[in-house]
Amino acid sequence: MIYQVAAAINEINGKIKLPASKSICNRALIINALSYSPYPIKNLSDSDDTRVLEAALFSNSNKFDIGHAGTAMRFLTAFLAKIVGEWEITGSERMKQRPIAILVEALSQLGAKIDYLGAEGCPPLKIFGSHLKGKTLELDGSVSSQYISALLLIAPTIENGLTLKLKGHITSRSYIKLTLELMAKFGIQYRWDDNEIFVPEQKYLARDFTCEADWSGASYWYQIMAMTDSGEVLVENLLLDSLQGDAAIAEWFEQFGVSSTQQADGVLLSKNKNRQPDRLVLDFIENPDVAQTMACLCVAKNIPFLFSGLKTLKIKETDRIAALQNELAKFGVAITEPEHGKLAWDGKIDQEQKEDKPIINTYHDHRMALAFAPMALAGHSLQIDDPMVITKSYPGFWNDLKKVGFKISE
Repeated sequence: MIYQVAAAINEINGKIKLPASKSICNRALIINALSYSPYPIKNLSDSDDTRVLEAALFSNSNKFDIGHAGTAMRFLTAFLAKIVGEWEITGSERMKQRPIAILVEALSQLGAKIDYLGAEGCPPLKIFGSHLKGKTLELDGSVSSQYISALLLIAPTIENGLTLKLKGHITSRSYIKLTLELMAKFGIQYRWDDNEIFVPEQKYLARDFTCEADWSGASYWYQIMAMTDSGEVLVENLLLDSLQGDAAIAEWFEQFGVSSTQQADGVLLSKNKNRQPDRLVLDFIENPDVAQTMACLCVAKNIPFLFSGLKTLKIKETDRIAALQNELAKFGVAITEPEHGKLAWDGKIDQEQKEDKPIINTYHDHRMALAFAPMALAGHSLQIDDPMVITKSYPGFWNDLKKVGFKISE
């Protein structure tokens, strides 16, 4: 299936109900299971990632297929390692290429027994769940924060707790902070000094908990407002004072004339100034999930950029660095990679390379579809291949675009 996306509009007004943050939902689901809570988590995301994790946790089977859901793969691997029994966990073909050896090796040091059923270092996995005993683990701080979060989530339930020493620069610190702050809401005490995190053995307390809206999903509405002349969009259930690191984008978008106001039922995005930076320099070390949003926005508005902090983008749902380079080339744009973890564009457009009606490949990556679609506001005739890939995080996205005047057709 291919969707044609068009948007010949200069003003956007509306009210949008975003899905809940899957980062919060997925962590809360694991914590809820570990606390043996009688309370269901409220306002769970209807994204694929959250649905497959919830289904696995409430399954009567010992075999799980989590598709493209990287968070579910990592969190479940740690969770199942301490649940007595024999478990198998697999995923999509892309998931079978995504590394998990760092997490498996860390769990093995705690007493876990995990076998690879396919390629060494990647899913699928055979997990022999058993009693785990805590110790001090050293991990490279630049690895995916999901490995660190997976270990932290089970840390209170391990004998003697767990100490993590993170070497070097810590990538996505905001996601580690999110994990620890959520654990604290369920009664867990911890200590984080410099690059060392200590979580003593203790019990999670059952809590009534409601998930807040997703700031990564909100980034596409900030992108849309930055590309229109005027308007107001209320994003329901969004909090400026959020646990999510991506909330930092509210400040980033002020330079695009988009203001954010907290209201009782959400955050009001207002566009009343037509302005933009001459060049955009951003570090995504804490916010890698919004890199595609900002790259597409800059190309649509002809803003040269230099982005850093992107080292983890190559091991996401796809190699997001290569995907951005390939698809933005269809707009006559040559995105360079000055060094590992950086992307740059000089603002030049090669009219001979520019396609009149580009078909955007999504590479099974929801954020490719979500970030490219708003570029229709710049007058581009866009086609999105495999458009329903957005169900991974934002199933209602196409309907929400239609609400504010976008034309979506097969």
